[in-house]
Amino acid sequence: MKKASLILTAALLSTTFSHAAGEGWMHDFEAAKKKAAAEKKDLIIDFTGSDWCGWCIKLNKEVFQHDPFKKGVADKYVLVELDYPKDKSKLSKETIAQNEELQTKYQVQGFPTILLADAEGRPYAKTGYQRGGPEAYVEHLATLQESKTSRDAEFAKAKDAKGIEKARALFAGLKEVPEDYHNHYDSVIEEIKAHDSKDETGLLAAQNALKAMMGLEKKLQIAMQSKDSAKALALVDEFVAEHKPIGEKKQEVLMIKLNILFGEKNYDALEKAVDEVIAVDPETTIGKQMTNFKETRLKQLKEAVKSE
Repeated sequence: MKKASLILTAALLSTTFSHAAGEGWMHDFEAAKKKAAAEKKDLIIDFTGSDWCGWCIKLNKEVFQHDPFKKGVADKYVLVELDYPKDKSKLSKETIAQNEELQTKYQVQGFPTILLADAEGRPYAKTGYQRGGPEAYVEHLATLQESKTSRDAEFAKAKDAKGIEKARALFAGLKEVPEDYHNHYDSVIEEIKAHDSKDETGLLAAQNALKAMMGLEKKLQIAMQSKDSAKALALVDEFVAEHKPIGEKKQEVLMIKLNILFGEKNYDALEKAVDEVIAVDPETTIGKQMTNFKETRLKQLKEAVKSE
């Protein structure tokens, strides 16, 4: 009896620890994918730190634990919780190894990260904590899922198409997915390449641009670790001169300079960098944001320095 009681107690403790987000969440990723495929559902993947991440805990308490969320996602998703607690005694060695592998695979750097993925584990949207409670969160997820609907519509077109038209339809579907997750669509990418030898879709150009940005990020990391902000700023200018990005792509690169200068509280140089971003195109979302930043927040920061 004592042995049976201990086994039961251990099982209950295991169940309690393994459901940080509440009942209904799976922790075996491969099993979750199989379940999603069998039930023709998508995956909600919650990367969380259940015993240390404040926003994770808020998301759990405000959204995941409530019936409107559970009922709102029940017909569409299989729920997967991947936990990264400080107290790792809550998890088995196998679960810890799985979660570490998936954190790397999905390039998760902050918590909570919520991914929406199909039954194959291919992400199509990313989110995190959102205010408003369970009903609003379900609506938010429905909006995000629209990108998958568009993705699949383009992929469906590709099935009946041939040659470059097939490649264009596949590429249009791929563009519905955040660029950071294109590496999860290897078969789609290879099929595009097979039907687009002249890169009419621009896939190869986009891949090369992404590789170049990753190279810039590595160089910037080294420069900032050495506290050489001048070198970091020069790297951004060199990148723009060499790769000649245009429109919002150029603004996104130039925004790196703002982050560097803001951290140094070099507000005069920051203002010049803001003007540089706006000058590319003041009508883009970034251009409008920077105009507002200059007229409000940056103005306040400069006035505060003068009054010191």
